[in-house]
Amino acid sequence: MTGKVHVKKGDTVVVITGKDKDKRGKVLQVLPKENRVIVEGVNIVKRHTRPRPGLTQSGIIEKPAPIHASNVMVYCERCGAPRRARHKVLQDGQKVRVCVKCGESFDK
Repeated sequence: MTGKVHVKKGDTVVVITGKDKDKRGKVLQVLPKENRVIVEGVNIVKRHTRPRPGLTQSGIIEKPAPIHASNVMVYCERCGAPRRARHKVLQDGQKVRVCVKCGESFDK
């Protein structure tokens, strides 16, 4: 199933529910087929890796795991809080996401 995700790579988001609630981070990757996102510093898991010649070292590596897109909201820099996004068409025909509360554009 392919889906649309309300956040994009590079967005600053806030986790609104779960064990990492109220944590803020940048979206590193969007997985639209699973409707999940990988956020920097959120949902950190430990992976035990074996040594591979020339590639990686062995040991315990911590890395972020995907979380469901419904558990994050876009962070508005102007409002200083997580906000919903609304789509707005500019005069030149470009479609951008804007903050519902203050109207600040999320797409720079």
